[in-house]
Amino acid sequence: MFKKTNAVGLFGMNSFPVTVEINKELGIPRFDIVGLADVSVQESRMRIESALANSGVAIEKRKRVVNLSPASIKKSGSMFDMAILVAVLAADNLLNIDIERFVFIGETSLNGDMIPINGVLTMVIEALEQGMEGVFVPAQNANEASVVEGINIYPVNDVKELIGMLSGRRALTSQRHYRAKAADFKDTLDFSEVKGQENVKRALEVAAAGFHNVIMLGTPGTGKSMLAKRIPGILPPMSFEESLETTEIHSVAGLLDNKHPLVTRRPFRPVSHTASSAGLIGGGPVPRPGEISLAHNGVLFLDELPEFDRRTLETLRQPLEDGIIHISRAAGKISYPCKIMLVAAMNPCPCGDFGHPAKKCRCSERQISAYLGRISRPVLDRIDIQVEVAPVNYEEISAGSKIQSESSKQILERVECARLIQENRYRGMNIRANSEITPGLLNQICVMEESASQLLKNAFEKLGISARAYDRILKVARTIADLDNSDIIKKPHIGSAIAYRSLDKKYWGR
Repeated sequence: MFKKTNAVGLFGMNSFPVTVEINKELGIPRFDIVGLADVSVQESRMRIESALANSGVAIEKRKRVVNLSPASIKKSGSMFDMAILVAVLAADNLLNIDIERFVFIGETSLNGDMIPINGVLTMVIEALEQGMEGVFVPAQNANEASVVEGINIYPVNDVKELIGMLSGRRALTSQRHYRAKAADFKDTLDFSEVKGQENVKRALEVAAAGFHNVIMLGTPGTGKSMLAKRIPGILPPMSFEESLETTEIHSVAGLLDNKHPLVTRRPFRPVSHTASSAGLIGGGPVPRPGEISLAHNGVLFLDELPEFDRRTLETLRQPLEDGIIHISRAAGKISYPCKIMLVAAMNPCPCGDFGHPAKKCRCSERQISAYLGRISRPVLDRIDIQVEVAPVNYEEISAGSKIQSESSKQILERVECARLIQENRYRGMNIRANSEITPGLLNQICVMEESASQLLKNAFEKLGISARAYDRILKVARTIADLDNSDIIKKPHIGSAIAYRSLDKKYWGR
C-alpha cells in the first residue's frame, strides 16, 4: 500500500516543500524513515507509535518505509511528525479525505498531543506558494499561521482530533485569519518626557525620516538611553509586508506571542556589551537569527559602544552595508535580512567625564585615545549621524520650566511627510528610505544647488572625508531636504549633514 502527503522543511528561514511517501508491505514489522533525515526526524517513529497507542489507535504490524522527498536535501527538526503520522494512518485506510491537498506541520508528543514548533509562519507561506488548499498545525501555532491570507489553517490539539477531522467524523473548521488591533500599534514612551536636548531630538528626527544610523556621545546621565528608547515612537508604522518579514524572523527564533502573533511595532532590540558575535549576528549548528536580524525594520540599540569586543563590532560592517547577514555552516548557508536603524550610545572616555562642563576627567590622554580607538574607522564610517549629548541645565529640567517639549506625535507627523516623499520617489525600486540609496542613483537623486556642492567640496578637501562618508553625507542631506519639502539639496541642508559628521574629527581625530 503506497500513500503520500505533504510537509514543509526549514533551514533557517529557507523553507522547501517535502513530500512524505509511505509504503506498507508484508514482512518483518519495522518502521524506517529515509530521505536524508537527521536524528530528530528518525526519532519521530517512536513518538508516533507511542502517540497512536496512547490515543487508542491500533495499526497493523507491517513493514513500513517512509521517504522524505527530495532525498537530496537534509531534513531536520520535529515538524515532520504530523505529516508522517497522517501517512501512516492513510496507509492503514483510516482516513477518508484526499490528504494530498493539504500540508501537515507539527510535533507529536508521546501521549498524542500536538506540540507547537518554531518557524510555522515561513512554512505556511511556502505551502501557499505551492498552491495547497490548507495547512494543519498544532492549535498553539494556529494564530501565528492565520496571519497568512489565501490558505485555510486547521488547528489540531491532539491525534484523536486530527483523526476525527481526516476521517470525516469531525467537521473541518478553519481558523479565522488574524487581524491586528489598534492597540497593537501604540507606543507608550514619548519624546515630550525628555527635557531639553532639542539638537539631539532634531538629529534623531532626521535619522528616523531617512532610516539612518546614529551615534550619541555624551557623559553619563545626559539621557542617551532615554532618547534611544523613544525612537520607535517617531518611526512610521510598519506596512503589512514589513510586519510579515519581521514576524517570520521572530517565528524562526521562537519569540512570538500566541495572542499577538504579528509583529506590528517596529522592534527595539537593546543589546548589552557582553553579547557575543553569535548573539549579535546569529549562530549555532543550525544558525538562529541574532539581535541584528531580530531588529529588522526597527532599531538595534548598542549602549556603551566602546565596551563591546572589537571583533564583535567588526562583524557588523557587512550587514550594515548590505542589509542582510550571511552565516555559513557545514550544513549549509543561511541568510537573514537585517535592514536596521543602528542607534549607538557611548561615553567620551572610560570615566565618562571628558568634556563635562562641571566635572574633571580622571583619564589620561592615552586612555581616552585607546578607549575611542576601540571603534574602528570602517564601523564609524557606517554611522550616518553623530551627535553630542550635552548635560541638561537646571532651567531645562526643572518643573518650573516654561519650555514645552514636542511630543512624539508632532515629530512623527514631519517624519511621515518626509517618508511619503521618499515612497513616491522610490516607487518601483527596491528602496524604502534614503539610507538605502545605491551609489548608481546617488547623483541622480541627490541633486544639489551650486553653493551646496561647493560647500561639500570644501569640506571633503579640508576634513579628509572618506568616499563612504561622502555618500552618507549626501543621503543625510537628502533627508533634511525632504523634511524641508525641498526637491533640491540646498546649502543649509549640506551644512547640517556635514555638522552631523563632526565628532569623528573632534574626538577620533585628536
